[in-house]
Amino acid sequence: MFSAPVLLAIGFLIGCAITALLPIKRSRHHKGSPGRPFHKRSDIMGSIVETRLLQGPNFVCVGGGTGLSTLLSGLKSFSRNITAVVAVTDEGGSSGRLRQEWGVLPPGDVRNCLVALAEDDNSLNRILNFRFDRGELEGHSLGNLILLAACELAGDFSRAVEELNRLLAIRGRVLPVTTETVVLHGETSDGKSLKGELEISDNGGKLKRMWLEPTSAKPLPDVIDAIPEADLIVLGPGSLFTSILPNLLLEEVTLAIRNAQVPKVYVANLMTQRGETERMNISAHLDWIASVLGEMPDYIIVNHTPIPEDYLGRYRERGAEPLYLSREEELYLERNNCRIVYADLVNIKDSKYLRHHSQNLAEILMRIAKDDNGYPAHG
Repeated sequence: MFSAPVLLAIGFLIGCAITALLPIKRSRHHKGSPGRPFHKRSDIMGSIVETRLLQGPNFVCVGGGTGLSTLLSGLKSFSRNITAVVAVTDEGGSSGRLRQEWGVLPPGDVRNCLVALAEDDNSLNRILNFRFDRGELEGHSLGNLILLAACELAGDFSRAVEELNRLLAIRGRVLPVTTETVVLHGETSDGKSLKGELEISDNGGKLKRMWLEPTSAKPLPDVIDAIPEADLIVLGPGSLFTSILPNLLLEEVTLAIRNAQVPKVYVANLMTQRGETERMNISAHLDWIASVLGEMPDYIIVNHTPIPEDYLGRYRERGAEPLYLSREEELYLERNNCRIVYADLVNIKDSKYLRHHSQNLAEILMRIAKDDNGYPAHG
């Protein structure tokens, strides 16, 4: 628990951050030029862009972590009709501490998605991702604390997220998949019981089955309402067992996705993850998706661009290997009516991290959403 002075400091910082995020009112006229419209041409162009975004396809994107926020940052250039459905089983870092100490749902992945869908994500990143490095707040990001404060004020996590959706004027909306406190459970092939995201992520390759407790947990009604309205449902990219599948372990979510008469797309990761998907190929990822969802996705988007050797070496030192489809996997997916779309998806962020190329990925999803039947396999 934070002391009273620390809470006051948090409140002050939150107020400063919210003030910075509020839109600045601008004069409609230039100084010294009465009656002359302010940036008339840019206003007209802005209106055209806004109309195009409002007419964009309706996307429902399911996942969590860095992968989902990367996808959203590219997709917002094409549509405002985006619903991000975010897993709430995170137990690590600042989110894990706030969950344990305050009983709040983990805010980190929700925060990242809000930033990704914001008009000016660079400015928001600087503010909401500011991380304290000492004292009682060490390790916490300001964005997580703002979400905590909003939750305390609203009395409900979903209402707090809804308020931040509105406050930040994001292109779309972010929804936690459930507002109930749920915990991941699993069982390995040798009978070992696992509890919590951290144990699951360390034993992914040995997992035989997964579930959520309480088993009676219900998804957020807005999530179930959004799925039938989608033109495209996107699963991933992201950690298989700790970002994507936790959403699908809620039976009402999987049923709604299965019943949706629109294409379902799985975005394959660029690399395996140590512990979680170590030694798993792409078809093994898809087999898990299909076993939980009850059907194979209609499409899979796969990177086919070589990863630079220096970055590949760094990731291999951490136990990660690149994910490419073999010919045997291609034939397997074709037999299961899963259409393969190859693309250049490699992006190096901050000269350090491998990430999906958000713009290229968004363009592919737009093409599938607009012309599913005409989209070529092995595109």
